Amino acid sequence: MNTQKILFWASTGLLSLMMLSSAFNYFTSPQMEAAFQHLGFPSYFRIELGVAKILGVIALLVPITPYLLKIFAYSGFFITFVSAIIAHIASGDPLQAMLMPVIALILLIVSIFYYEKLKP
Repeated sequence: MNTQKILFWASTGLLSLMMLSSAFNYFTSPQMEAAFQHLGFPSYFRIELGVAKILGVIALLVPITPYLLKIFAYSGFFITFVSAIIAHIASGDPLQAMLMPVIALILLIVSIFYYEKLKP
């Protein structure tokens, strides 16, 4: 396996683990529910976002997913991470609260960069 494939799968795998973990927390964690309320989001939004993250991970990991659907998933994740950073800034949260969305955004950029390079 060449370096580009390794970087693609490493970034996509880590991103996917982060998204599945956060989706699980959206469904089960009272702290996550409180965090969404703190940011001014309604409770149902975290459920919708959790479902969307699971569907996005499936789209990224399944090799036969059509190109346009993968790009749709990448775009959705991009909007989610940028929105999370903006929401934390607008709520006056400390910089450490933005760490996970920033890390996820970096992994996303690496993943899509190598996805495009490896695309047939």
